[in-house]
Amino acid sequence: MSSAVSTGSAAANARRKSKEAEAKRQTLPFNKEFVDEYRHRMKGDPDPEAQFAFAKYLIEAAKKVQDPRDGPKQARKYRDALLGDSLKLIKRLATTGMGLGKPPYSEAQYFLANCFGTGSLGLQVDHEKAYNLYVQASKQNHAAATYRTAVCNEVGAGTRRDHHRAVLFYRKASALGDTAGMYKLGMILLNGLLGQPRNIREAVVWLKRAAGQADEENPHALHELGLLHEKGGSSVVMHDEAYARELFTQAAQLGYTPSQFKLGSAYEYGHLTCPVDPRRSIAWYTKAAGKNDGESELALSGWYLTGSEGVLKQSDSEAYLWARKAAQKGIPKAEYAVGYYSEVGIGVKSDVEEAKRWYMRAAAQGNKRAMQRLTELKRMGGKAGKTGKRPTRGDAQQECVVV
Repeated sequence: MSSAVSTGSAAANARRKSKEAEAKRQTLPFNKEFVDEYRHRMKGDPDPEAQFAFAKYLIEAAKKVQDPRDGPKQARKYRDALLGDSLKLIKRLATTGMGLGKPPYSEAQYFLANCFGTGSLGLQVDHEKAYNLYVQASKQNHAAATYRTAVCNEVGAGTRRDHHRAVLFYRKASALGDTAGMYKLGMILLNGLLGQPRNIREAVVWLKRAAGQADEENPHALHELGLLHEKGGSSVVMHDEAYARELFTQAAQLGYTPSQFKLGSAYEYGHLTCPVDPRRSIAWYTKAAGKNDGESELALSGWYLTGSEGVLKQSDSEAYLWARKAAQKGIPKAEYAVGYYSEVGIGVKSDVEEAKRWYMRAAAQGNKRAMQRLTELKRMGGKAGKTGKRPTRGDAQQECVVV
């Protein structure tokens, strides 16, 4: 266990140093004179970390250096030269290191692997080369590269699909302290995936470790632990709605959309020990809807349908537009809501044929309310039966939120 902890802390230190180096690089000047000065300073420097930082600076310089004396052709030639120099240096660091007897630099291997995986820096996409570089970096205990090696084995990118091998690498990545690896391993064990037996106790251990390292890129474990504590019902995880709310709040503050929606709902209905608080509910829904979360868009539609005194002005047109936005993502409840608005004439001119089209889309996905409404419309000879009826807050929750 002590070796796992030490490698985990090493991975955390590596992440911190990488962020610090990135911040420092962004403060450097980006002009031809400084590029030449930096290049001269790096000649003969044996430190691979310093050389790699220079290579990454050249990539940024290629984007940012603008010399008013250069025409378009000269500017493009200079940019291509910087990228070429950077790629050459990164390849050298990734393959031969910085001198006789020196190992290749694992951070460069990982970076180059990502370039082959995405086709950046002018490279052709080559998943096999990417995979081989991830494996080489993993041999030097590079945590993120070990995680990517696992993913490649799981999906069969650059190598044959091998779930057993994938799990071995997820375990190694987790032991090295990789947050995504710990979350993934936790979910594998929680749900019995990739041929593994379910092991809730061990799953929770890894999810807690991932949650302890959560950041904007890796907030997922906080949300999953929140769901487990919300549900409870096992000897491993006790039912604790207040703690679940704390976990969802942490994830939401890191920008995790499902947690933002969860809090929007909790403050709307008074769940998870939250008070009913329209202002907070609308605020969380708005954050999630701003990132195109369909469920939150539909929830905002419900709020605009009735408004909230002193918090949100009622608006039929906004109600319709938010529902339509959600419906275009194929959410059955939203398709039903747009059908309802179209039939009643809320935010849009009443149009029974348009309403039926949306009801049919929702019904095709099993929405029972839409099926029922189509049956009623058929019985009524295709005439709208709800025109002019103004929904209350309860109606909004029924018509636009409940399936």
